[in-house]
Amino acid sequence: MTDKVVLGIDPGFVSAGFGIIRLRGREALLLDYGALNQSSKDSIQDRIACFHDFFTDKIVTYSVTELALETPFLGKNAQNFLKLGYLRGILLLLVARHNLALHEFAPREIKRALTGFGQAEKEQVARVVIRLFPSLALPKKLDVTDAIAIALCGLWAWK
Repeated sequence: MTDKVVLGIDPGFVSAGFGIIRLRGREALLLDYGALNQSSKDSIQDRIACFHDFFTDKIVTYSVTELALETPFLGKNAQNFLKLGYLRGILLLLVARHNLALHEFAPREIKRALTGFGQAEKEQVARVVIRLFPSLALPKKLDVTDAIAIALCGLWAWK
């Protein structure tokens, strides 16, 4: 049986958090995590290309089998919501091109799965992630622990 390898992504144009987890037997191994940080001075098309290339490399390098995402929600800025749609389009293209399973979770689902409380704060989610992976230091940006939490939800989704 092939290992399940889940890439969780918290997309963003300035900072996109990611976490890659492999399920081997009953053990979850955190293979890689971090953030793709880009300059807001770069053109949107250059940032989209960089985003595509970065995550293509992660998918190929780690033999990712599944992609996990948070469902988008319309916050205070409709323009940001629209731009996130560009990144989601790239991710859906990668799912199709690399024949990946796709898991999408509402923010409340992710918080509930990790903390037991659907209205948990980002810091609470981060603390649970760090308890599960003790070698992980609290990152400066919680996009990283959010992405790992999303990957965990993808790992726990048996379809």
